[in-house]
Formats: sequence, C-alpha cells, structure tokens
Amino acid sequence: MMRLFPRLRGVPSLARLMRKGWEPAIFLVPALAGLVPLPLCAQSTTLHVDVKLVSVFVTVTDKNGAIVGGLKRDDFAVFEDGRPQQIAVFDRESDMPLDLTLAIDTSGSVAKDMGAEAAAARRFVHAILRPQDQMSVLQFATTVQQLTPFTNREAQIDRALSDLRGDWATALYDAIYQGSDKLGTKQGRKVLVVVSDGDDTVQSTNYAQALAEALRNEVMIYSIIDVPIEASAGRDLGGEHALITLAEQTGGKYFYVDQGGLDKAFAQVSDDLRTQYLLGYYPRNQVPGTDFHRLNVTIPRAAPGDFNIRHKTGYYADPVSNN
Repeated sequence: MMRLFPRLRGVPSLARLMRKGWEPAIFLVPALAGLVPLPLCAQSTTLHVDVKLVSVFVTVTDKNGAIVGGLKRDDFAVFEDGRPQQIAVFDRESDMPLDLTLAIDTSGSVAKDMGAEAAAARRFVHAILRPQDQMSVLQFATTVQQLTPFTNREAQIDRALSDLRGDWATALYDAIYQGSDKLGTKQGRKVLVVVSDGDDTVQSTNYAQALAEALRNEVMIYSIIDVPIEASAGRDLGGEHALITLAEQTGGKYFYVDQGGLDKAFAQVSDDLRTQYLLGYYPRNQVPGTDFHRLNVTIPRAAPGDFNIRHKTGYYADPVSNN
C-alpha cells in the first residue's frame, strides 16, 4: 500500500516513537514542516458564519380577550423546533416601521359593501399611519390590481380607495400571494389586511402556496371577513375557514364584519398592531437539514389558560428570492 508520507531519513517510525512514550503531535508537526512550503504554513483561514436574527411578533391576551401589556423579557420563553432559544432582542409596542398592504375584495359576492369598505378603510388609514409607516392598496376580483404602491401620503391612498372597481370572479389566493411577495421587499413589520368573504374562484394559486409565500416573507395576515348576516345562506364556510387559518398561522388575527361593523374590525386591527411584543433571537442548536422551523412562545410563570399567545407558527430557513 502506498505510504501517505514518504519515509524521511533520520526520522523514527511512528510505532517506534509511540513505544517509547512519545506523543504523535510532538513529532508530526516538525516532521511535516519539512514537507510543506513555509508560506502555506503561515496562512490562516477565518470562518464566517452568517446567523440570521429571527424576529417573532407576539400578541398576548387574557382569558377575556383583553390585551396584556407590561410583560418583560424574562416573562417569555422561545423554542425553535422544541429547542430553547436565548432572547437577544426585546421590545414592547415596537416602534419598528409598519409596512401594510390593504387588499380589498371587489368581486360580485361583496359588491354591495364596496362603498362601506372604502369609507371604513379611509378612516383606518388616517388612524393608523405614522410618519415612519407606509401602505399600499390592492383590489382583487378576476385579477389582482395594485391601486397605489407603498406610500405615506394619505391623500394618495384616499384616491386609490375611490378607484375600487368590481368584477365577478375572486382571486383571493392570488391577492395574498402577490401582496406577500411585494411586502417581502420591505424591512419593517409586514402586515397584509385582507377584506373578503373568503370565496376563491380563480384558483391559479392555492391555499398552501399563499400561506407559504406569507411565511417566507414574514407577513402577518389580518382577515376581515365580510359575510352575510343571515344564517349560512350564501356563505363559503370553507373560504372563511381559510381566512381564519391564514391569520392564525402567520401570527395575525381574524374579525367578522357583522360583529360591530367594518370600523370596529379595522380598529381592532389597529389596536392589535400597536400592542405587540417583539422577540428576537439568533438560532442555536438548529435541527440540520430542516427547511421549515417551528416556533413556540410561552410564558412559563403563567398557569395554563391564563394567557392566549399569538405568533407565527414558524419560518423558512431558505432566503426569499425577490426578482
């Protein structure tokens, strides 16, 4: 068998030295030094590891649904794939800029409410926008149309809301996918507010694709569900359930319009966004080869059932590609 290194004159064999009590490291370094050019020996390699800060926005409510404020960093525990993480960033009612897309269903099933939706949306815009925030407006029916790009100008958003136009089909999942994709280019808190009855009839994008795009772009979905008040006639219960689960999976929330009207629903969205906790951590002991990392946030000192804790269910490890 070929020797890995040639036998050197005057250098005893490894077996002979070990029988005499020598440690291999003592003779290997000087012996090999004669085989390797000095410039190569002097080189050193620095390994850089890029660890991404994972941000988790958390909303805490009590048994009665009232928002809980005043919690501290030490009150929370964060787990990734069941493994505890150390909270490196903590903030209450974060001042981080808010990037919000308002997506309004203008299909035939909700056409009767279009005027009320636009009026309530205007009041919502004027109440929630701060100097550091930006908003865009989408309408969706047969296709998805952006009525205004991200802006902080309330007058521009008002004009966009005046341009709502109806059609018959409903591209709900297209709207969620495209809205999440555009929000993915932003750096602040990314929120998609969807006003719809949940009926999707275009079907070029499905539920799983819409949810994955929202999670990949770290978008929180707030669903304002506009359905007939009377019993279940004319309602798409499957679509309503989809809007509910999209909100729950991304750390947002859902509201029904008939429980206090559009203004109350928009006000609840605003209150929720203003009372969030930001928990950030650098992942430790990650499960290798895992594409989707599951998250869990707890309040260890609390008794079971004391608090309801809302946050996204997880995040994708691979980076988002925005063309």
